[in-house]
Amino acid sequence: MVAHSTAFGDNLAEDEQTLLHTALFKHVPVEDARQLLPHLQHQVFHKGEYIFHEGDEDTNMYIIERGRIKLTRESYDHRIQLLSISGAGEIAGEIPVFDPHGGPRTASAVSMVNSTSTLSLTSEVLFSWLSEHPRVAVNMLQVLARRMRRNNERISDLVFMDVPARLSKTLIDLAKRFGEPSVQGLVVPHDLTQEELAQLVGTSRETVNKALMEFTNRGWIAREGRTIIIYQPGKLILRAQH
Repeated sequence: MVAHSTAFGDNLAEDEQTLLHTALFKHVPVEDARQLLPHLQHQVFHKGEYIFHEGDEDTNMYIIERGRIKLTRESYDHRIQLLSISGAGEIAGEIPVFDPHGGPRTASAVSMVNSTSTLSLTSEVLFSWLSEHPRVAVNMLQVLARRMRRNNERISDLVFMDVPARLSKTLIDLAKRFGEPSVQGLVVPHDLTQEELAQLVGTSRETVNKALMEFTNRGWIAREGRTIIIYQPGKLILRAQH
């Protein structure tokens, strides 16, 4: 159950800042972006709640204001595959918006932490606004192209890189996006089970645990529950290149 849902009027200043710091809208003039504010739907989710489900027919695009979400797919025999993690300032669920006749949603979005908040726009509102701001459509294409590039790179990594290299690259990516410096090192609260981390790397839980143990024994990282402390990011970067 969604903890809270509001429309225009409750968090105007915060909603505006979230919109302007999202990759799709960060180059949009403030006055133009403000035209979208009355149409934003604000929602807050508890950990484990679904933002949307695989197979849904809606065409909303979601902007993550706070927290993190994970995208998952379910197989015919009910196995769950973790596809990606998104954090504040990123978008989710854009495929049905830009391909409204391409079928239902291809993945589910699940809140990873309590008080994950999102802003959503319908495809009708977005396309009506884009018709008056065609330059923004070019910016959006560039952002979507970068997402496609990352997906292609991930496929290439699965083919050409061994598990320790893929794990190193995954940890560095999580550190860049969610890491916090501390006196201990770079603290990365990933909030993933061992199985989910393995899915993100594209291997089995046993294999990724073996690689994590190797990194730990080398003194590169330490593990504390669902948090990883990176002591030597340079070592991980080098390992990701070999």
